[in-house]
Amino acid sequence: MQLRKIAFIGAGNMSRSIISGLVQSGYPADHLIASNRSNDKLTALENDFRISTTQNNDKAIAWADVVVLAVKPQMMAEMIASLTSNPEILQKKLYISIAAGIPIERFNQMFGFTVNLVRTMPNTPSLLGLGLTGLYAPENVSADDKSFANDLMKAVGKTVTLADEDGIDAIIGVAGSAPAYFFLFMECLAEQAEKQGFSAQQAREIVAQVALGAATMVNNSDIPIATLRQQVTSKGGTTAKALDSFNQDKLSDVTERAVQAAINRAKEMANLF
Repeated sequence: MQLRKIAFIGAGNMSRSIISGLVQSGYPADHLIASNRSNDKLTALENDFRISTTQNNDKAIAWADVVVLAVKPQMMAEMIASLTSNPEILQKKLYISIAAGIPIERFNQMFGFTVNLVRTMPNTPSLLGLGLTGLYAPENVSADDKSFANDLMKAVGKTVTLADEDGIDAIIGVAGSAPAYFFLFMECLAEQAEKQGFSAQQAREIVAQVALGAATMVNNSDIPIATLRQQVTSKGGTTAKALDSFNQDKLSDVTERAVQAAINRAKEMANLF
């Protein structure tokens, strides 16, 4: 990974996760700075990772080569409008956005110039270093800058490069929001386990272990997921009967509608900020 000075504007969970991943992988702490309104979060970052911190966004940006925009989407316009740095300084930076719902054109409007910016969409397992992040960069972003952004987000998991900005909405539907889909299914399965007489704690442990095992089997093999499903489904057996029930209820159609609903909402959010 290229060695650049990185400023995190916003010190929430995702910034903390990226900083943790970078430091644990050997990235020098003296090349990292975080800025935030709350001093408590900054103090925690200083104590845990020995990075620099400030409550002055302009100071952090002026020092850095790369700026990670990690404030809440509804606060982004206010934060950018409050910057007092010379526009010539701001234009020299690479920006990496982890804010949902703000398209690049909107960032250009906020800054008042064409921003050298990569949009990213990480999901919540990034907090454990097990995330999936989609990245999109327009043509004005150099290959080196694209590579750096990709390496940065690999600090919290795996990455997928998107061919166009609409891919950000798609990645939200199939990855960004998707942990909640699995949580919902796990919740339903745990409820059924309790109905069969297991305690709440036993049900949780059962469901968690089954989910972990299934995901690990997919992750550690090139075998198609459909084939893995077939391998544990004996004709006329218990698993086959359960899957028949899912198919009769058109689980595939339900999933398609849910994913599309998330994508549609992502497109609507682009007009909110």
